[in-house]
Amino acid sequence: MRYRRSNTPGATYFFTVVTHERKKTLCLRENPRLLKKAFATVQERHPFKVEAIVLLPDHLHCLWTMPPNDNDYSNRWMLIKSAFTRTCCDPVQSVLRSSRVLKREQNIWQRRFWEHQIRHDQDYLNHADYIHYNPVKHGLARSPLEWQYSSFHRHVKEGFYHPDWGASGQLTLDGAIGHE
Repeated sequence: MRYRRSNTPGATYFFTVVTHERKKTLCLRENPRLLKKAFATVQERHPFKVEAIVLLPDHLHCLWTMPPNDNDYSNRWMLIKSAFTRTCCDPVQSVLRSSRVLKREQNIWQRRFWEHQIRHDQDYLNHADYIHYNPVKHGLARSPLEWQYSSFHRHVKEGFYHPDWGASGQLTLDGAIGHE
């Protein structure tokens, strides 16, 4: 069976990208900075806007808006994953690099990623909430404000969220998100 991805140019997409075997390497040492650098490097040559993002130890979620007349998010993910894999702080990957057996995405990322095309404003807001609440959902923080690897802080500064949003522990999110 061949998987068919959404391909609307200029659309906004929600993504989930997971590490290979759910290894908890993304938040280790320099990896958040290296992943941010991989994103920036790819954005220079292949622009897209990161609307929201959260980095967790074994996966990340984000919302991207693609440029008009462009829908090639798959290539961007391949480039980001490859750039990060070449520089990440993972002992297994270091051995592979030193023995010159490095292959694209090997031992760092799952091959595929989950994508969902945002359909309307409420869909966008639901996915942004899901992204920012994810560290609380996974027990990594008591509130989104406590988690440093998130665009939540930027969204608070821009007035989209109150700093206490999601801290009550009583937030109910759409259970279909990530399973559409």
